[in-house]
Amino acid sequence: MSTSATVLQSDLWTAQHPEAAHHHPKENFITKYIFSQDHKMIAKQYLITGIIWAILGGLMSVLFRLQLGYPDTSFPILETILGKWAKGGRLTPDAYYALTTIHGTVLIFFVLTAGLSGTFANFLIPLQIGARDMASPFMNMLSYWLFFLAGIVMLSSFFVETGPFSGGWTAYPPLSALGQASIGSRTGMDLWMISLILFVISQLLGGLNYISTVLNMRTKGMSMNRMPLTIWSLFLQAILGVLSFPVLFAGFILLIFDRHFGTSFYLSDIFINGMALSHEGGNAILYQHLFWFLGHPEVYIVVLPAMGIVSEVMSVNARKPIFGYSAMVLSMFAIVVLAFLVWAHHMFVTGLNPFLGSIFVLLTLLIAVPSAIKVFNWLTTLWRGNIRFTNGMLFAIGFVSLFISGGLTGIYLGNSAIDIHVHDTYFVIAHFHLVMGVAAFFGMFAGVYHWFPKMFGRFMNSTLGDIHFWITLVGAYLIFWPMHYQGFAGMPRRYYDYSNWESFKQFASLNKFITIVAIIVFLAQFLFLFNFFYSMYKGRRSRELNPWKSNTLEWTTPIEPGHGNWPGNIPEVHRWPYDYGKNGVDFIPQDVPVGYEEEVIDKKREEAEKTKH
Repeated sequence: MSTSATVLQSDLWTAQHPEAAHHHPKENFITKYIFSQDHKMIAKQYLITGIIWAILGGLMSVLFRLQLGYPDTSFPILETILGKWAKGGRLTPDAYYALTTIHGTVLIFFVLTAGLSGTFANFLIPLQIGARDMASPFMNMLSYWLFFLAGIVMLSSFFVETGPFSGGWTAYPPLSALGQASIGSRTGMDLWMISLILFVISQLLGGLNYISTVLNMRTKGMSMNRMPLTIWSLFLQAILGVLSFPVLFAGFILLIFDRHFGTSFYLSDIFINGMALSHEGGNAILYQHLFWFLGHPEVYIVVLPAMGIVSEVMSVNARKPIFGYSAMVLSMFAIVVLAFLVWAHHMFVTGLNPFLGSIFVLLTLLIAVPSAIKVFNWLTTLWRGNIRFTNGMLFAIGFVSLFISGGLTGIYLGNSAIDIHVHDTYFVIAHFHLVMGVAAFFGMFAGVYHWFPKMFGRFMNSTLGDIHFWITLVGAYLIFWPMHYQGFAGMPRRYYDYSNWESFKQFASLNKFITIVAIIVFLAQFLFLFNFFYSMYKGRRSRELNPWKSNTLEWTTPIEPGHGNWPGNIPEVHRWPYDYGKNGVDFIPQDVPVGYEEEVIDKKREEAEKTKH
């Protein structure tokens, strides 16, 4: 039975039993496109909001890269656009630190957390497990609008007199805890904190919804060991978020008390302009423990959904079953557990007890094992596969490349003896941008290109997609790979101007090169933007229910499914999602009963016998 036959039979059954069809009240523009409770529309809202923040965050990086690459050059257009924040055509130090702070904040939280998992968890979980919608559609809608509100509050900090928060995306005290510490620690810091508190609440609502939906709303036959790896990754990512975000929330509450109510959770023995403040007994290191208890799981909150997307896209386009399904699931479980046990490797230079540090070194190196298992399984999935180099597949392969090269440098940083030398240098920037930043973006791009026909009923332009891939991949390596050498030379991050340092003048031309490539890569993203929005309305129409010949349930819905996803009965699942190339059959969807492949083989044999005679 083909997928299309299944859908036709379902439609026929619904016509004969109209009382069983899944109905929703008639929607108007507001309820369909703005305050929608349809998980697919909410996914699109997350995606487009994430794209907007990605462009803004990328623009910030271009602006501060201009300062790093051309510290003595004036750009009059900057003063025209930014006013007092770029007097004489050069970013002021306060503006530079504000841009680096907000750049990191919005890309990590708003784009790679909400934009990535918010999009694909909302879009794929109900479709791939066989559910009409999320467990709580209203909570789902509320989660998005709290995220949107968080973005508005963050954006508003650019329009206050003292400007945005400028103490770094990690917001370490005392810069974050004292309004008088710097101009960027005043109103902008309050807005930054309010924004992230709203964001954390949004993520908790979303995460609880994802977990409830996966556990309670799977269709008949969809046991846990038949779930696609995308669902496993999104499910485990949600568990990570629900367990770790409350710790950051608590840290922010204590920070609010220190800022506005005279407490001393993080403050002690502080002097400003020679005057001693009244704070005593606090410890700034406490904040680091609370922050990084979320901060390191956050790495996997970002990367796990990308891993799941890459596994699915790679198996579909290699026309092979994913290698080691059980090992892939168990390795994700191991990552979730170990992610909570390695946070102090960010704190080797805080005076951490060396014995305790050695335990965190061991745990940090241990978390490389499940990551290595996943890399091995991706490579063996590709091995001798009948690979189709679609745009999604290119970005999936690019993800694996970036994850390997960025992950290997993590072994250096996980060793406390080496980390003491390269901590807070450009080596750290190179490592986490490759393994978490760019790699996660590649997973996101792979998902967008792959599921675009299901989202919008059209295809993106593959030629523009190929150009976008190659410029972004080559550009990412040209930007971040040289930073490893800068870091080994001891070049510290977050400095406004290196031109007065004899030690780092040797990198002046390299900084210019990195800045030029960063501008090119940023501009290349407008190819994706044009391709995305143009294809949404003018792209080649999808004429097939299942254009990629995939096995998962989302391709059994109509080309553009309505609210409720399936017009009739939800398909029943009979097999795992990776039956590709089984016994000579190219692909066997999950809703096809077991034994179908034997029927196909028998028919092929009969046809072969007839041909002989």
